[in-house]
Amino acid sequence: MAKSTRVNTKTPKKRAPITGDLVGVRIQPEMAKELDDWRRKQDDLPGRPEAIRRLVELGLKAKK
Repeated sequence: MAKSTRVNTKTPKKRAPITGDLVGVRIQPEMAKELDDWRRKQDDLPGRPEAIRRLVELGLKAKK
């Protein structure tokens, strides 16, 4: 019987060079849907934590 091979097509996630502070956030379902809709429009489909980091960064830049 031949052994089956498993191909890992997932790309490894890049870890930040410095560990930051952990911030836990709860969001309501309506906001989660908006967040997921925004994520899907991005070229690299970031996970929710990365999407939140990007949106916070955009918000902080817009404030300046």
